[in-house]
Amino acid sequence: MTTPVKNPETQVRRPDESLWKRLTRQQLFIPVAALVLLVLFNLIADPTFFTVSVKENSLGNPVLSGNMVSVLDNASELVILAIGMTLVTASSGGQDISVGATMTIAGSVILRLVCGGQAAADTMQMNLFLAVLIGIVVTALFGAFNGTLVAYFNIQPMVATLIMYTAGRSIAAWINNNQLPIINDVAFKYAGTFLPGIPVPTPIFITALMVLVFWLVLKFTNLGLYTQSVGINPNSSRLNGLNPKMIKLLTYVILGVCVAVAGYIRISRSGSINYSRNAENIEMDAILAVALGGNALSGGKFNIYGSILGAYVIQFLTTTLYKYEVPSTALPAYKAVVVILLVVLSAPVVREKLSSMKKAPVKAVKEVS
Repeated sequence: MTTPVKNPETQVRRPDESLWKRLTRQQLFIPVAALVLLVLFNLIADPTFFTVSVKENSLGNPVLSGNMVSVLDNASELVILAIGMTLVTASSGGQDISVGATMTIAGSVILRLVCGGQAAADTMQMNLFLAVLIGIVVTALFGAFNGTLVAYFNIQPMVATLIMYTAGRSIAAWINNNQLPIINDVAFKYAGTFLPGIPVPTPIFITALMVLVFWLVLKFTNLGLYTQSVGINPNSSRLNGLNPKMIKLLTYVILGVCVAVAGYIRISRSGSINYSRNAENIEMDAILAVALGGNALSGGKFNIYGSILGAYVIQFLTTTLYKYEVPSTALPAYKAVVVILLVVLSAPVVREKLSSMKKAPVKAVKEVS
């Protein structure tokens, strides 16, 4: 009986090298590493960055305050959008660049309903739950429009969604006759601020609920499996009994629902809307969150929790830059440089290069011996 010959390189490989290789191959390695770097930077630069205190808000209620509370609060809309964008990216191999404009439409519809068509209202003229539900239906229909162009007309996703990206804010303004409606009812702002007696920002709870819903959906349905299958090979999935067009359409409708929830949170923070500035450039942050989560922008296999973590990393970075008084006009440039570096480091080619560099000293030792 012959004894198998062991690979000499395997024999001299250090244990820590294999651990490093395993770590760098993990899909969440880049967002986790980025988060750790941001934490270390702020700990060294200013440890008070992580201080959380209790203060009184404008209504005199005690609420939590601090940079970390701001990160969790302000990332809410982006996290919700990243969930839907991940599914769209996985199924269609492209991204929806109209989510910011569609968020504005959702906000405009909800304000139109609760204000009763008036420019300003002191009390809500319609049941808030019903108004939000109608807003969800409207943006789901716009999502279906985008999905139809992509799935049934085979238009590249960014080109298909460019229509809504261009026209969406004009549609939002048209819904309210170019007025900027204002709702002064305190109850309307609960979703974007604080519930009475609860010191934690309400958007954090809404985000947690959305994450829980999608966790349950992905765990107890085949949506994740079908989405990945269509994204990897639509022809093969069709031969296995799936309907790739319908699944792509469904993911765009789901993104439409996410857009409405995020849009409601956004307008609930102020009780009003600015059509040109509302959710400006948030579509780019949503796409970056998906990329930072280690998901391939060409579609296929995905990790929705990586996108969620990526969204928090982006908001952490934004809050850090604001903390150190980076001018708002320069903020996108700083953020773009950092995020581009992270995305490049997450590329498979770069990871392989880093892995080969790690192995170089081991090979040199072997040659000397």
